[in-house]
Amino acid sequence: MTFRRTGLFAIALAALLAAAGGAFAAPPAASVSAYQTLPDDPRAIVVKATGDGVADDSDALQQAIDSAANANRGGVVFLPAGRYRITRTIIIPIAVRVYGIGQTRPVLVLAANTPGFQKGVANMVIFTGADSYRIGGIAQPVPSAVPAPGTPGAKPLQDANSATFYSVLSNVDFEVGDGNPAAAGVRMHTAQHSNLSHIDFRMGSGLAGIYQVGNYAYDLHFHGGRYGILAEKTSPAWQFTLLDSTFDSQRDAAVREHEANLTLVNSDIRNTPVGIEIDRGYGDWLWGSNVRFENVSKAGVVISNENNVYTQIGFEKISAKNMPVFAHFRDSGRAVAGKGASYQVNEFTHGLKIDTLGAPGRFDTKVNMTAGTANVKEERVRRYLPPVSEWASVHSFGAKGDGIADDTAALQKAIDTKRVVYLPLGVYAVTDTLRMKPDTVLIGLHPSQTLLRIPNGSPNFQGADTPKALLESAEGGDAVVTGIGIQTGEVNNRAVGILWRAGEKSLMDDIRIMWGFGLPGDTYKKSDRFDTAAWWDRQYPSVWVTDGGGGTFTGIWSPAGHAQAAFYVTNTKTPGRVYELSAEHHIRNEIVLDGVENWEFHAPQTEEEVRDGMDSVSLDIRNSKNLLFANYHGYRVTRSIKPAPSAIKITNSSDIRFRNVAVNAESGFPTCDENGCTAYLRASKYPYENAITDVTHRLEVRERMFAVLDYTGKQTRAPAAPTKAKVDKLEDGFYSIAGAAVDSKGRLYFIDRWFKNIYSYAQGEGLKMVSNYPLDPINLAVDGSDNLLVLSSAGKEATVYSLKPNLPGATISLIPPTASGARPNARVAIPVNFWKNGEFWDQLNYDTMEFTTLNEMFVQEVAKPKAREYVSPDGSLVLPAFRVTRQGPLDHLGYRWSDLLDTHGFVYAKVGQRAVFTNSSENITYSGLVGAGGAITDLKKVADRGGESAAVGPDGTVYVANGQIFIYGPDGKQTGRIDVPARPLQLIFGGADRRTLFILTHHALYATRI
Repeated sequence: MTFRRTGLFAIALAALLAAAGGAFAAPPAASVSAYQTLPDDPRAIVVKATGDGVADDSDALQQAIDSAANANRGGVVFLPAGRYRITRTIIIPIAVRVYGIGQTRPVLVLAANTPGFQKGVANMVIFTGADSYRIGGIAQPVPSAVPAPGTPGAKPLQDANSATFYSVLSNVDFEVGDGNPAAAGVRMHTAQHSNLSHIDFRMGSGLAGIYQVGNYAYDLHFHGGRYGILAEKTSPAWQFTLLDSTFDSQRDAAVREHEANLTLVNSDIRNTPVGIEIDRGYGDWLWGSNVRFENVSKAGVVISNENNVYTQIGFEKISAKNMPVFAHFRDSGRAVAGKGASYQVNEFTHGLKIDTLGAPGRFDTKVNMTAGTANVKEERVRRYLPPVSEWASVHSFGAKGDGIADDTAALQKAIDTKRVVYLPLGVYAVTDTLRMKPDTVLIGLHPSQTLLRIPNGSPNFQGADTPKALLESAEGGDAVVTGIGIQTGEVNNRAVGILWRAGEKSLMDDIRIMWGFGLPGDTYKKSDRFDTAAWWDRQYPSVWVTDGGGGTFTGIWSPAGHAQAAFYVTNTKTPGRVYELSAEHHIRNEIVLDGVENWEFHAPQTEEEVRDGMDSVSLDIRNSKNLLFANYHGYRVTRSIKPAPSAIKITNSSDIRFRNVAVNAESGFPTCDENGCTAYLRASKYPYENAITDVTHRLEVRERMFAVLDYTGKQTRAPAAPTKAKVDKLEDGFYSIAGAAVDSKGRLYFIDRWFKNIYSYAQGEGLKMVSNYPLDPINLAVDGSDNLLVLSSAGKEATVYSLKPNLPGATISLIPPTASGARPNARVAIPVNFWKNGEFWDQLNYDTMEFTTLNEMFVQEVAKPKAREYVSPDGSLVLPAFRVTRQGPLDHLGYRWSDLLDTHGFVYAKVGQRAVFTNSSENITYSGLVGAGGAITDLKKVADRGGESAAVGPDGTVYVANGQIFIYGPDGKQTGRIDVPARPLQLIFGGADRRTLFILTHHALYATRI
């Protein structure tokens, strides 16, 4: 460390480091304060309360915090040192940041037997969300059932959600007295730019230090409690990263979680039965690096759902002492034993492994373990900031921070004069590059309320010229920039947000790249005359690391699509370590590496929107080597309607380790109608088709979920398929086809959705246009009279109409939904693929503290009959009316989802017969008994893959589309594979003899004879 510290800080830190070598001693009476004096910030709120540990300070705390809410824009609250007794939940509104201040950390105290903290989960602090999402101009209330214990007549709160940004609690400890078994310190179910830091959780009799997690946290220390962390999936379903933390003396487990995308780096787990327990019936994307276990009696990690693609486990650089079992597999009972009293786990991986590009993966467990005293040392990820007494406010140099006055000269003078520069809350207009010294430390405490901003139209940033940075580091050195928003404006073509050439010990933390419209003095505000989209992809990258730059990067959020990329690294061999990077909404690329070596990305996440991102590549690697990507998440929104070929592109590169990869397109945004609001998870038909494309060698990885791939760059061709099947391309040139059905003669019908075209295809007839009415057709069925039934997303919910396919220009006949009834001779259409994850259900049973599993929720959901149905005119076919949820305007412009709309097509059975279908969320193919109203019961697993669709052949063989076509016999064992030139989406048997397997991909129609 190069920063100076106060004597108290140094003494306490030395004690902590000494304790790291053995078992933890009793926690100190007072933790080391990260902010020992009050920062100079006129706009911040300072709490005024008793703070003696006896008086009830709940009201005073809440009033001060509420005063910083700022109409959901947030602000900063300073809580002075003291012991603050609370008797009810303290609510931190969206974007409010609370920092403890003083020589010792303030403590939130829950006295013994505080009423309301004895049953279920009772949170001392809750991060909340906005009252509504504003999507499409329509306010949509967020469903929530989070109690506020101790409040008379308390109503449910709006839980933090995937639109909760910037919320922070830092440098505030927790202390729980006896008799509070339900007490949890913080409920943190947040999204980007939220964090917890510098907190000791002394939970005593309580349940957990944290219940529900989001984004990232660091320097947390959990003492006692049943768990340190108890968590489910984060609200945006992305990663949670925990750095530089310790767990000690939890009664059941240090961490109990599922699907939290837990990324754990430089942390200690000691004196507990289990280190990390993954809940029964669930997987997780779990990554641990530089973790030390000591006195863990049962297992370091308990792994569930072990042979499923959603279970991805990876560890490296792990030390263990007095931990006889490193990994226990819950389902099989298998155990990975340690090697003696002390050992080191150099690498442990479990999950789907990709051995060869162009071939499917296989489940594998790898253990690289050596006996003897472990050699895993503490390597802090995130350095400490200098003491507040060294922070020089830019106000003292004349900066105004009003967003209008030009603060460039004042800011540069502060940087030139002082090593540590503080930016109080405000918007600082900048008209030229700010240049940091090699050791500059630039500090803000709220990146959406502390902005460096280039006004749109600034002369120095115009024209087709070389890149020009708003903020530029010196080459080499150990510079720091933290807690600041960067706003380059949309029409400043030359702008780079941050140009970073600092060295390996530098730090960039808590940085938000902002859009620029609507701020004071902006003449380019959104209007009918100014189209935001016209300025997309017109600037240099938002964050550009180059010319030997490197260092540590934590909590960066870069979603401004006016830049060419969110995070751009070029021409460097200096090591870089990136943690919890969120890169979103760019037109061509999110993350680009070109000429880069020795970098690690832990928990990087990308998101692509309908317009700003529909053509984007999540991760583009060029001319690079010696890289690690762990817990990578490449996401396209559910609203996506355009296919995209690959999340990751690799060109002329080598030696890249991928650990825990998730490429998906499901979402849990709340959706509302007159029946209320739900947050059921919905899946798009348009995730990236492939996880990886090797551009140099024209190879693909179609598995979207896998745990291990060691990319060498040496493979030049894909292996041949084990099944020699001739696959013929029948037609191509489509935008995206799906929704197929066949008539009594085996003629195929399908939809090209973007163009609203319905086609037919038959041997000898070729391709014919059936209809192109502007009615948003999604899926087709054919009744007993060979008329088409068309499911459309048009209308208030959805619409079903019939159409005579052999009559050009035939008028449609609308089919209204009717009450479900007994129709024993009719075929019932059900989705060929479901996405049932249930992530927003209330899954926790507060009495047993067990979670309802994904499979249990799926079984319950599909067993429910639908109250209404659509019946074909001849009565031979029934489409159950699955509930349609909406987002955005409730007219025809909004988005629509339902199990029938989301699926790639239908399968059919009469009541009492079995049908085969997949649950893509579980990655399993089932058969089930079809009942009245589309209820499906008596589920039986027929294949251990469950992708886009499944079809049953003439002999009962099951064909599953999941990257390629996998063939399964009656015993559920795979018997072969058919490789298709493009990713198969819907499989359906047709032709005159029903032995032609039609294969629909996005852009082409294929077939093979069975």
